[in-house]
Amino acid sequence: MSNFFGLLTPEKDPVPLRSIEVQLEVKDHVATVVSTLNYENKEDKPLEAVFVFPLPGDAAVCHFSAQIGQTHIVAEVKEKQQALEEYDDALSSGQQAFLLKESDQSPDIFSLSVGSLPPGESASIRLEYVTELAVQADDGLRFCLPAVLNPRYQPRGSEGASVQVTSVPASLVPYSLSFSARVSSPRPISKVESNCSLEPLQYLNADQTQATVKLAAGHKFDRDVELLIYYKDAHQPTAVVEAGQASAKPGTLMGDPVVMVSLYPEFPESVTSKLTSCGEFVFLLDRSGSMDLPMYCGSNQSRIASARDTLLLLLKSLPTGCYFNIYSFGDSYEHVFPKSVKYGQKNLNRASKKVEEMSADLGGTEILESLQHIYRQPCIPKNPRQLFIFTDGEVCNIKTILDEVKKNSEFHRCFTFGIGEGASSELIYGMAREGGGHAQFIIENERMQPKVMQSLRFAMQPLVADISLSWDLPEGLSAIVLSPPLKALFQGQRSVIHAQLTGECSEASDACLTVSFAVGGHPCQNQLRFTLRPAEVTASDASADQKGEVPLTCFTIHRLVARSLIRSMDRELLESREAEGIKKVVEMSVQSGVSSIFTAFLVVYKSNGKPVQGPAIYMENPTGMPVLRGGLLDLMFDDSWGETNIFRRIWSSVRKRTSASKHGKSLKKKLFPGRSEPRTPARDPLLELVSLQDACGCWRLDPSLAAALGKNTEELKTTKPALAKKKVWATILALIWLHAFQVEAKNEWELLAQKAALRLKAKKAVCVRECVEAGNVLLGCNVQTEALGL
Repeated sequence: MSNFFGLLTPEKDPVPLRSIEVQLEVKDHVATVVSTLNYENKEDKPLEAVFVFPLPGDAAVCHFSAQIGQTHIVAEVKEKQQALEEYDDALSSGQQAFLLKESDQSPDIFSLSVGSLPPGESASIRLEYVTELAVQADDGLRFCLPAVLNPRYQPRGSEGASVQVTSVPASLVPYSLSFSARVSSPRPISKVESNCSLEPLQYLNADQTQATVKLAAGHKFDRDVELLIYYKDAHQPTAVVEAGQASAKPGTLMGDPVVMVSLYPEFPESVTSKLTSCGEFVFLLDRSGSMDLPMYCGSNQSRIASARDTLLLLLKSLPTGCYFNIYSFGDSYEHVFPKSVKYGQKNLNRASKKVEEMSADLGGTEILESLQHIYRQPCIPKNPRQLFIFTDGEVCNIKTILDEVKKNSEFHRCFTFGIGEGASSELIYGMAREGGGHAQFIIENERMQPKVMQSLRFAMQPLVADISLSWDLPEGLSAIVLSPPLKALFQGQRSVIHAQLTGECSEASDACLTVSFAVGGHPCQNQLRFTLRPAEVTASDASADQKGEVPLTCFTIHRLVARSLIRSMDRELLESREAEGIKKVVEMSVQSGVSSIFTAFLVVYKSNGKPVQGPAIYMENPTGMPVLRGGLLDLMFDDSWGETNIFRRIWSSVRKRTSASKHGKSLKKKLFPGRSEPRTPARDPLLELVSLQDACGCWRLDPSLAAALGKNTEELKTTKPALAKKKVWATILALIWLHAFQVEAKNEWELLAQKAALRLKAKKAVCVRECVEAGNVLLGCNVQTEALGL
């Protein structure tokens, strides 16, 4: 089947998906998501429909069932080719069938096939997955329900069919969404926030460790639904033991208990008080066509503009003794310098000018070539390489990219930023995971700068080496670590360890995990003592387990571990196709009930035994995207393809079917609100001041600084203490303004302010207190000298 030809619009062919119901259950850092998709065939012929949708990259799909009338059928996990053949056989014999499988190219994309749905009949499909929630810069746990499946860019010359889906305007999305969440944790829940309107949070107990929340009435599924969950004492280390499945064989993954340990490493103060002054900082910016889209619906700022502002802030915050370079990519790649250069005023000026000129004008999303070029550059001795990647993450060759990052992980740390809705979680998290760094997502009206500055702080922390684990367990019990080896530890950032507990001991026993490592040449140890008593299981789940049925909300940690193991083997076996390895993956997938690229979920419903009459209609459902966008947009405006560009021909077809004027600008205005003729927003006052800072950390006494402070040049000159140097006076004024008027954004400017203070101290600036007093009077505030770090 083709994903481009015969794509149907809601004007001509009614889409059979009627509604989606989502129930979210969050237990500490783990989320179980149950989605029910309700279908109805309003045609006068039987229907086959395909619904393609994204899931989190690390999600473990572990349940799939169908409700047809009063009949409930639970799917079986089968080897994929066998499942496909049985699905086709069922359709050819007139039976109803449902098939769920993940994409070979991108494991964060799934397709659901609904086969031979008779005229006038309804069916409900229930899909369940579990996933770990990522910790954000402000310690919130992020859950995202994607409404967007952006078309994925397929590099020219690469093999395999890309995952592409046409979308429709949000006002025409023919299905509705209901969403509710239940949250529980050992720690009190302080708040739950969302980019969508929520009903008030309802606490279920006095200590506020359990709560429910749901979307407000009237929500349109026109954007990703993001939930941010905040716990009190978020940095408290925890360990959760989950009992094995009673019906599974002891000694197997599902039959033994597993433990999930959450650590928040603590470094000695002597190490954390001094951020590194060296390093090679390499920035890689996506300049494909989709980066010209607004940050969110209604925004006046494009993704590329936000990335430019953020890159400028990063440049100003770099330590004075480092090296740096800037690359950008699209169909091709460009660099500011042939190789990384020493950080100084001349190089900073050149880089800043180049950044301000960057636009989303490089066509497609060929990230691989730029990465390979960066990795070919020799590393600079005693300057660890830190790679920062900014992209809207819409590519198909994810596995190849991750393999490249993994191959070079010994020589760098990789920090990634997914910009906008639809960014591939598999790509963004995967590059950070393989590169021993940290991943962040920026969607809706979030500011990119605070998240990026947190990653810069991580990058400036000393490299952690010689990480090892030591388990102190009761006699007769041993631990097999199943999570990937810890490649990186960051001060205050959550690290997760999964282990299988084999053997026997009393559940009342205690255990201890010691994590040993060296940071900045200092040996360190962090310990966590925990009980081996498994987390409580509900009576209904225990009953289902005894019957050999896998409970829907149980064994979440087991499934996450199984998914991690399966994924690591999937990536290797996609190329090698080693028969024994594939057999092992299929067995683990079937036993754990967790999907793999080598397996699929299959439901066949024989109904009353009578064949369904008439030829089937084939449909593909549009995703709930507000506009056509992403990789497809990159390709539609890629001139290098010339008249052979099939995407441009699709664009022409879309133009003919719309009521827009024949002029391209009018059409763009309808399909890309806010994209055509965008207003240029006034520059952020903070970024205006930051842009004036020199590489050494100081500011200059000039008209630009006066304007940024809301004063005129004469006022700055006449109020300067007589003995103070101009740069000292200008720098102290800038620091006072930051501390007085930009307190809420302190995490954005703190590093560059520290650099300024260190410069003044190093130069033994005179009249500092006099400058602070005069500056407070001039700017109308009361900032203490000590607060400025002077």
